[in-house]
Amino acid sequence: MKPILLKKALGVFNRSVKVRFKGIRKYNGNAEQILKQVVNDCWNKRFFQASSGHFSCFYIRDFGISVQALLNLGYREKVVKTLEFALDSYSKNNKVTTTIYNGSVLDFPFYTPESLAYLMHCIKLANAKELLLKHKFFLEKEIKKAFFDSFDADTGLVKKNAYFSSMKDNALRKSSLYNNVMVAMLSNDTDYFGLYNPFKGYDFKKTIKDNFWNGSYFLDDLSGLDYIAGDANVFPYWAGLFDSKEMMKLSLDAIQKEGLDKPFPLKYTKEKVGKYLFLHSILVPNYEGNAIWTNLGQCFIDVVKKIDKEKAGEYVSQYVRNVEKYGNYLELFNPDGTPYRALFYYADEAMLWSANLLDSITKI
Repeated sequence: MKPILLKKALGVFNRSVKVRFKGIRKYNGNAEQILKQVVNDCWNKRFFQASSGHFSCFYIRDFGISVQALLNLGYREKVVKTLEFALDSYSKNNKVTTTIYNGSVLDFPFYTPESLAYLMHCIKLANAKELLLKHKFFLEKEIKKAFFDSFDADTGLVKKNAYFSSMKDNALRKSSLYNNVMVAMLSNDTDYFGLYNPFKGYDFKKTIKDNFWNGSYFLDDLSGLDYIAGDANVFPYWAGLFDSKEMMKLSLDAIQKEGLDKPFPLKYTKEKVGKYLFLHSILVPNYEGNAIWTNLGQCFIDVVKKIDKEKAGEYVSQYVRNVEKYGNYLELFNPDGTPYRALFYYADEAMLWSANLLDSITKI
């Protein structure tokens, strides 16, 4: 393990020990007041951290999931400053990665095209064209890298014979649907800005539907296994690649019948399935199995809003009760709805993606 990752791992463990003795930090107020404090605590005067707990560093995925809500809530200036920090760090180190920690840019655990996809999407949503122009040549170089390193030009899909980080970082998936959606989003946003696009000419919507849609729900990857996965049936719609209400309803039905939204959304799968990194399975069992992830839950609610506002409101209310119960916004929970904990780990707190819930409740 790299020294900087070992340092971070020790920080995660030390916090887990403190939480066991002192408990989770509790903010005062109702859900809206708590969430505002959480979001503000994620701002460190230079950029939005993934959390103000043990993930007190920059994760482009966490930021990318949260950025629209942050913009809606009036944080555009801080969003642009975060993008400036990220782009300066990336370009200085000549690569876009999942994480920026203590001045170092690194991929954990693998390189993934989703990092660039989220970066480009954030620039688009924030309308930060000045940053795009400043880093145009660097971004075009990274777009080419994503094409050659992660994409199979013959199949029009993410490579099957290599592992890439994704929503389930430690899962060893073969051409996950999630990453294929991310590449499609990257291609669309590259076209939006008029940059050089090696993905141009590929019909991602058709190719993804042909390879992953089984008529009732999207498959998780190209491993040949057939199971219902939460992220696979959220992100095609969340990213805007598919807008069919009929398909959304079918995916929602599949998720609900599988119980992935219970006791509140959302689990990746009903039971742990597939292969994972060995060390991950030992140190944090079920971390990405059927535990309840609150970032995935917020993205899920965003999709449900498109087809069933009443049901989306019920999910929001479940989260509001959770926030007020714990006085905080936690990273993930066990399948029974209790905060996730393992021998060396305790669920992180004060997550940036709480902005999505704050945005939802301010519109109710």
